[in-house]
This record gives sequence, C-alpha cells and structure tokens, in this order.
Amino acid sequence: MTPWQPLTQAEQLTEIVRESHEQPVIIFKHSTTCSISAAAKAKVERQWDGAGLEGTKVYYLDLLRFRPISQEIAEKFGVRHESPQLLLIQDGECRYDASHMGIRLSDVKSLVS
Repeated sequence: MTPWQPLTQAEQLTEIVRESHEQPVIIFKHSTTCSISAAAKAKVERQWDGAGLEGTKVYYLDLLRFRPISQEIAEKFGVRHESPQLLLIQDGECRYDASHMGIRLSDVKSLVS
C-alpha cells in the first residue's frame, strides 16, 4: 500500500527539500476529477509494494484543493506543471519528472538505488 503523506501547505516544500538530503522524496500531483490522473494514481498504488521503494516518503497533492502549491513546486524545482505528475526530489533537486502514463516506479527505483 502506498504510504501517502498529504501535501496541503506550501511550507511543507521546505521540509521536503530538507528530507531529500537524507533520503529520496516523491511528490505525486493528482487531479481528483481526471480519469487519466486516477489511472496513473492507481498504477502507482498497484506497483508500490513491488517497487523496492520502502522507506521513501511519498507526498500526495490534490491539485483541485491546493493548486497554488503546484505552482510553487514548478517554480522551486524548475519543472512544468502537469497532472498527473510524479517528481523525485533528491538533494534538494528534482531528479525525475514524469506525467500521465509515462510515470514508472521502475525508473524512480533505478535512480535511488
């Protein structure tokens, strides 16, 4: 089961950067009204247990409720806003950015190993 941590405040981005210096951090951005986003989220949840990413913190951003945080993420990490989108943050920087059905936990795993 995916250990989702809710991302609901912009101040959490500072904590995410700090945490990323100790261990990789994933941010998953999701639009709760989009069927493609729902499919991508379900794919992440199905793959999580076998992905070998135990111990990796996974933040979940509900884009409809917290859209300004998505814009801050785009600015802070230099990525284009997309939905759904998965970001891997390591050492304070975005090392992996994928969206829609291009999201693959196996790609993330290869970067954190």
